[in-house]
Amino acid sequence: MGLFSFIQDAGEKLFGGKEAAAATPSSQEERNAKAAQAITAYIATQNLGVTDVQVSYDGVQGLVTVQGQAPTQAAKEKVTLCCGNVSSVTQVENLMNVASPEAQAQFHDVVRGDTLSAIAKKFYGDANKYPKIFEANQPMLSHPDKIYPGQKLRIPPL
Repeated sequence: MGLFSFIQDAGEKLFGGKEAAAATPSSQEERNAKAAQAITAYIATQNLGVTDVQVSYDGVQGLVTVQGQAPTQAAKEKVTLCCGNVSSVTQVENLMNVASPEAQAQFHDVVRGDTLSAIAKKFYGDANKYPKIFEANQPMLSHPDKIYPGQKLRIPPL
């Protein structure tokens, strides 16, 4: 999958945010470990079926590296989004292995004024296909109207 970029100040507020990046060198390691634990716990709450998840976080670079086993390509991509749609994270390197490899989805960075219908129209040519995008981003999305600028979404093939 490679390295994915995210917007630093957008997303879930799971840990110290800007304070984590500004930490003193001696406490930076502790803050990185706490942030990695928070991200690992967040991934677990999504019930994606992934196992052996190992997360590391570099607060200076805003880089999350995640390893483990994913049952599907979709689950692997959702883990990337779980890690990246967190405030203070700017990059995710997903090194997870996939039990059932399949085609990789496209991704879309939400901008002000975007709706799932508009995104579906752009990618699929049909605004009524927005439920496909909503389902592809569950459980991270709780409602089709709850997207925000800076969020990255999976756009699966039809």
